[in-house]
Amino acid sequence: MISLGRISKRSEPYVLAAIILLSLLIQARSGQFFSGNNLVDLARSLIVPALFSVGCMMVIVSGGIDVSFPAIASLAMYVTDKILLASNYSGNVILAYAISAGLGLLMGALNGFLIGFLRLPTLVVTLGTSSLYTGLMFGAFSASASDVPPAIARHGKEILFTATNPTMGLTSNMPSQILILIAVLILAFLLLRYTMLGRGIYAIGGDETAAERAGFNVRGIKMFLYCFVGVLAGITGIARISMMTYADPSTMLGMEMTVIAAVVLGGTRVTGGMGSLTGTILGVALMTILSNSLILIGIPTYWTRVFTGAVIIIGTGVTAHQTIATRRRRAQSQKAAA
Repeated sequence: MISLGRISKRSEPYVLAAIILLSLLIQARSGQFFSGNNLVDLARSLIVPALFSVGCMMVIVSGGIDVSFPAIASLAMYVTDKILLASNYSGNVILAYAISAGLGLLMGALNGFLIGFLRLPTLVVTLGTSSLYTGLMFGAFSASASDVPPAIARHGKEILFTATNPTMGLTSNMPSQILILIAVLILAFLLLRYTMLGRGIYAIGGDETAAERAGFNVRGIKMFLYCFVGVLAGITGIARISMMTYADPSTMLGMEMTVIAAVVLGGTRVTGGMGSLTGTILGVALMTILSNSLILIGIPTYWTRVFTGAVIIIGTGVTAHQTIATRRRRAQSQKAAA
């Protein structure tokens, strides 16, 4: 059984409590939070940041940081969109996902090579590649909003069900892209929980030198990790434009701070070695509620930026405090043993 002491040290119960309290507050003020169409709208808004957050969480657990995934997603989806439009492709949308994922893989591999094999700082590398990919998109490709090919447009019209607000008469459709999110979550859970690769990701974040001595292929794991993030970003880009039914190259740029804040809010330690998918999704859910539902109680949505910054600062501070406390306990135990 899990002790209450261990539960109290985890972030998930507190984030879940915050979600419940905030939901009840919004419902009490507006009476519309738990309406079917609002819940579907929240789920729809959660899909893209949740997909991003899976890869972001894994990178942070490994002790790194990645701010390039929105730029990878934007460039991959834009190039894919242009290729399919130029060829008048009208077949299955799987090809669009495959091309975009492949482009994301190549861009993620550059991050992985620079970080894993050349051992360059993760923040510096991903800041550089983010600027590189954004520059290529708007410079070399002169990117601007455009239509999507028929395959992606049809995919955007695929819905699972429709929810109706009986009071206001509004309807909202649950997009099929949420199935992609569920599949990615299952894949990531199995990878992190039941494979040596997943254990290696946590081990590297805990102590990279110790992980290497234990036999983990640190370079290979980092290479896989950033390639996985690139593939996931490419898939997310196509999911995004299919739900929007047009390709806007700037729509995902700038999402990295919100995603990182959600991951940190969910309990992932910024120094690595600790984090869970459950906490990550709860963090994304809380951030989504804040950004989409504050208007229901009369609070301007720009206050979410204040909350995002506060989460990053507080999360970093808590992590630093936990790291210092852990080092002190180890030092005291070593002294007592001596």
